[in-house]
Amino acid sequence: MRTTIVAEIGSNWEGSIVKAKKIVKECKISGADAVKFQMWRASDLYSKKHPNWNQIIKAELSFNQAKQIKKYSDSLGIEFFCSAFYPEAIDILEKLKVKKYKIASRTCLLKDPFSLETLVSKAQTKKSVIISMGMGGDKQKIKNIFKNNNTTFCYCVSKYPTKFNEINWNKAINYDGFSDHTIGIIAPLLFTTLKKINGSKKIIIEKHVKLLNSKGPDASSSLDIIKFSEMISNIRIISKAKL
Repeated sequence: MRTTIVAEIGSNWEGSIVKAKKIVKECKISGADAVKFQMWRASDLYSKKHPNWNQIIKAELSFNQAKQIKKYSDSLGIEFFCSAFYPEAIDILEKLKVKKYKIASRTCLLKDPFSLETLVSKAQTKKSVIISMGMGGDKQKIKNIFKNNNTTFCYCVSKYPTKFNEINWNKAINYDGFSDHTIGIIAPLLFTTLKKINGSKKIIIEKHVKLLNSKGPDASSSLDIIKFSEMISNIRIISKAKL
């Protein structure tokens, strides 16, 4: 079974190229297949009264920053891609020749500014998309938008962090991906095991990752790089197991 492991960086790079490169390198050493950043405009998604506003706006990803991180990721041999939250971001990422896109749960609700336009822009690239719908939304409509794309839907509970007992495993195993927000590594290991038992040929695991000293808004629901490495090692063992 081929398991693709995506390191969700989110805001854990804290607007610092130095930190971004460090976490990309650590993810590569850990054995991750890809690093995922988020390209947003803070004012589209959040109020300036948000308690983490300063950290959120600091972690906006510009074209030049994305270009630097993509170039560095390429040099290490780890894939770089993004969740993008506004249409112009797709133009930027296409210039960088990313191979795929992530669709965030909140985008699937079509309530944020430019959500529909962003989805259509991603669909027009005809590239692979990974889709989380933990917040809900019209799945059939999303499928119709991406009818010409290779799609992977991820099981996701949009709580940060998610409690282990909030996961519905009967539903989870019907998905080919798992975007996990629990603390620790048990949930992705169990998902991998269940999919292995069910005879799945490939799955995707997405997990929030941070450096040991990360302080961003996503830090409290992210694995530190040491635990992330442990998770990957165990997933690789399970994936290769003969059942």
